[in-house]
Amino acid sequence: QVQVVESGGGLVQPGGSLRLSCATTGFTSKHYAIGWFRQAPGKEREGVSCIGSSDGRVVSADSVKGRFTISGDNEKNAWYLQLNNLKPEDTAVYFCAADRSALASCSLRGTLYDTWGQGTQVTVSS
Repeated sequence: QVQVVESGGGLVQPGGSLRLSCATTGFTSKHYAIGWFRQAPGKEREGVSCIGSSDGRVVSADSVKGRFTISGDNEKNAWYLQLNNLKPEDTAVYFCAADRSALASCSLRGTLYDTWGQGTQVTVSS
C-alpha cells in the first residue's frame, strides 16, 4: 500500500524547534519528489519546502528560508523537515506529500503531488 505518514508535530514556544518526519511506504521507484506543505485555519495551503529524492534539489518558500531545512535518506524512505526559530505564524497543519510521476521534480505546487499524508499539527504559542 502506497502511503506517506508524517509525525513530530506538537506545541512549542516562539523561538523553539521541532523536527517533522515523513515515512514513505509501498513506493516502487526511488525517483520521486517530497514536498512539505502547511495550512493554517482560514488560509490556503502553502508550499513550504521540497526535495528531489534522486538529485537532492531543494526549494524553500521565502517565508521559511534560513529557518526550515528539508533533508532525507532515499534508501531509508525517510524525510525530514527541521523547523527552527519558530514563530506564531508558523502554526498550521503540516502535510508531507510525494510526487511519484516519472518526471517528478521538486516543486512547491501542491497540485503536482499525488500521495498525501494525514498531516501533523504544529502550534507555536507562549
